Amino acid sequence: MNVSKFYFIGLTLCFLQLNLFAQNPILPGKGVCDPQIRIYHNKAYLYATHDSAAKSKTFVMNDWWIWSSSDLVNWKYEARLKPEDTYYKKATNQCWATDAISRNGKYYLYFSRGPKEIGVVESDSPIGPWKDPVQKPLIALNFTPTEARDPGILQLQDGTSYIVFGVWDFYIARLNPDMVSLAETPKKITLDKKDGPYGPGKTDDKPFLHQRGNKFYLSWGCYYAMADDLYGPYNYEGSIITKERTDSLFQKKLTYDRHGSFFKLHNQWYFACNDQSVPGSDKHFRNSVISYVHYKKNGEIAPIYLSQTGVGQYDASLIEAEDYFSASKVNQQENTDGGFSVSAIQNGTYLYYPKVRNLGKNAKVFLRISSLGGVNCTLNIRENNSKGKLLGKYKLRLKTAEMEKTISFDLKNSTGDKNICLQFKGDPNSLKLDWFSFDKKPGF
Repeated sequence: MNVSKFYFIGLTLCFLQLNLFAQNPILPGKGVCDPQIRIYHNKAYLYATHDSAAKSKTFVMNDWWIWSSSDLVNWKYEARLKPEDTYYKKATNQCWATDAISRNGKYYLYFSRGPKEIGVVESDSPIGPWKDPVQKPLIALNFTPTEARDPGILQLQDGTSYIVFGVWDFYIARLNPDMVSLAETPKKITLDKKDGPYGPGKTDDKPFLHQRGNKFYLSWGCYYAMADDLYGPYNYEGSIITKERTDSLFQKKLTYDRHGSFFKLHNQWYFACNDQSVPGSDKHFRNSVISYVHYKKNGEIAPIYLSQTGVGQYDASLIEAEDYFSASKVNQQENTDGGFSVSAIQNGTYLYYPKVRNLGKNAKVFLRISSLGGVNCTLNIRENNSKGKLLGKYKLRLKTAEMEKTISFDLKNSTGDKNICLQFKGDPNSLKLDWFSFDKKPGF
């Protein structure tokens, strides 16, 4: 009997009993952790470390995993990279954190050999097979005063790429166009509050860089800082995980070892990180979770909602409009009283929400809207996409500004999970959509 197999099945069933439609963690009970998600051809590729021993008293990570998904809900195991296939040439249980990137038709996977050194392999495919082009570490032991581990890659629009790494102090270096050598000596990043809010020794995990507009974001764990220049100085802003915005299930170790990273798919930002709260997980056998990310008017990151439902699927009782899976011709706008709405809606705008659960037959839909001026448009609700079966429509006419208003109308739909698409035709003008729900109006 395969004891480990039945142990993993038991963990999964136990978790699913907590929430029949749960999707966080994304792969419960498998030891998928330190998630780095990259998007190639509208498909998500998860590069992860692998806690391979449940109930272990130490970290046992024998290889690196690659998974893929088109919807962020259903994940497919693709391949693994073994340390024997790198310059190291032999097995080790210290296959620590990774990141990956693509350039000039090639794919590059950067990996940590424990806290000692960082290597890189390349492939013609996002999933390998991989080859080690330099047969030595990219960043060797004692090359900088910080530990050579936890690489993160930032790639600018012109392809110029940078690697950030380290612990307690973070270092950055530009990569050569070959992506397997450094174009400069690593520089220490200036950060005004590297210890976060909890003091020295508690917020060291995983530096990561991403850019949005003209702002650069340095994150480590669930903490982040902002800068106008890639090299800094970076000003500490706070934590994107808070107790108030976290389901009780995930509050066991609220901010510990989050090892987070950001990615963008279909005009939507996400944050992926570790979790060790659910039954069967712990410090040495972790899971991965994903949440939507929204940015305030001043560029700051709003605290995420870390929920069991996760991303890419929805409960019919309440759907926040800004949490779409894909959208066209819209913006996300911070509300004056907190939260976010979908704004800048135009003729032809669509919002797509797949896998809407608990949808009753011939449901009534409620939508919370507002406008700064007149509106003359038709809202179509369709199945699957903007050209799919019409489930219902509403002619929206507003002659003057309407600060907040709930509209409702009936649909013609069968019972069961549905992929819902909201489509706008006509002149929505300054229309904003805050949330929508099915069957009954939410009570706030």
